Amino acid sequence: MSKKTAALNIRCLCEAAILVALAQALSYVKLMQLPNGGSLTPAMFPMLLFAIRWGVKPGLLAGFVFGLLQLIFDGAYAWGWQSMLLDYLVAFTPLGLAGLFQGKSWGIFAGTVVGCACRFAVHYISGITIYKIIAPTELLGMTFTSPSFYSLVYNGSYMLPNTILALILAGVLYTPLKKYILAQDLASPASAPKQ
Repeated sequence: MSKKTAALNIRCLCEAAILVALAQALSYVKLMQLPNGGSLTPAMFPMLLFAIRWGVKPGLLAGFVFGLLQLIFDGAYAWGWQSMLLDYLVAFTPLGLAGLFQGKSWGIFAGTVVGCACRFAVHYISGITIYKIIAPTELLGMTFTSPSFYSLVYNGSYMLPNTILALILAGVLYTPLKKYILAQDLASPASAPKQ
């Protein structure tokens, strides 16, 4: 391994630590909190930014670590180990799929949508398999008789605003952070860590 590759790997690890820590800190800035878990926070943006800069594999690993920290420190709302696994460890990991759009000028926006959609899908599956509401159930002044529809509305009620917030942050920060979002500050795309 060359010194240049070793330096990039160390930089990737350091940025992961910083951005995961930033995401964890931002997760305490709750703009909205639902009664059975789920909140609106700016926490996903650092994870998406990291994945866009470094790619899928480092992004998935950072997302997993963030999910683990959420499970440990955020007062996890879970119904058993299956819920802990799905709603934290598995759900936050796909944010790293934003790295599929690494190096693309519009990648932060497409990556945000893909990462958030995949996280939503995991929460949705958790809602219909683990939580399986006893119908009828009331939420937001509506009565639900279908666990699938309930999970769609419940998880969508915080994931859609989270996605929109992450897109707004990406839009606001795109110009001042463009060279970082596109990883232009790294030596060259060929010298980035292998995917």
